[in-house]
Amino acid sequence: MSARRRSRMFLAGIGLLTGCSSLPHPRIWGADTTLSPGWHRFTESARHAAADPQVWIPLLGAAAFQIDDLDRRASDWAREHTPAFGSQLRAERWSDYLRDASAYTHYATMLATRSGDEAHGWIANKTRGALVDAAAVATTVAITRGMKTTFERERPVGLATESFPSGHTSSAAVHTALASRNLEFIAVRPAVRGAFDAGLYAMTLGTSWARIEAGWHYPSDTLFSMALGRFIGTWFNDAFLDPRRVPRSWTVVVYPRADLHPACGRVNKYC
Repeated sequence: MSARRRSRMFLAGIGLLTGCSSLPHPRIWGADTTLSPGWHRFTESARHAAADPQVWIPLLGAAAFQIDDLDRRASDWAREHTPAFGSQLRAERWSDYLRDASAYTHYATMLATRSGDEAHGWIANKTRGALVDAAAVATTVAITRGMKTTFERERPVGLATESFPSGHTSSAAVHTALASRNLEFIAVRPAVRGAFDAGLYAMTLGTSWARIEAGWHYPSDTLFSMALGRFIGTWFNDAFLDPRRVPRSWTVVVYPRADLHPACGRVNKYC
């Protein structure tokens, strides 16, 4: 599949998103962009990004793969059996395809968001938003390269010492994280947005596994990279591009006695 064909497919998909005219009017993407969100917003955005399950679950997974040499054993098995892609060469090609598709999807969501009705406002908002997204991607690339140089972990195939972290995976993760945030500025039904979010995550996960089957990375390399890209993408978006965004949170209420639950009342103690 050529790069042009992939880009057309994703642009067409995003075009379908913008056709939901009966939904609430979307917010203006880029209009609230700021270079000085304030220390509280900056740190709160980082804290909420770190609490994202797509950040801490891969980190826990990367740590778990350090047990009993599981990292190397899983890598050897994936390279030998290549269950998803059939060969190491195909896995390497698909890691490129999926990484590129993540970037194309991100760029398409940037274009699909509403940024104003007047030309000068549209251009200004798109520029501001694009600069924030570009900064997130550039930061992810810089950190990934810096860590490769620092840790110098040998690749499973033994060709170089750039295994940790995975540049393909961190790139896919930051692009899909930003694309997911951009979808919040497009008027679509929750079910549609959920489906697109699942597709975005599948592209990141597919990139990660393709790099393992290709023999270029261990599972812990790609899991850490998934967390890194997701963290930076959501952090930058929430701190600089969308400072008015209300972070999602979970509240857990524990009732020591079942009969004290509001839904049960105080009469039926067996509720």
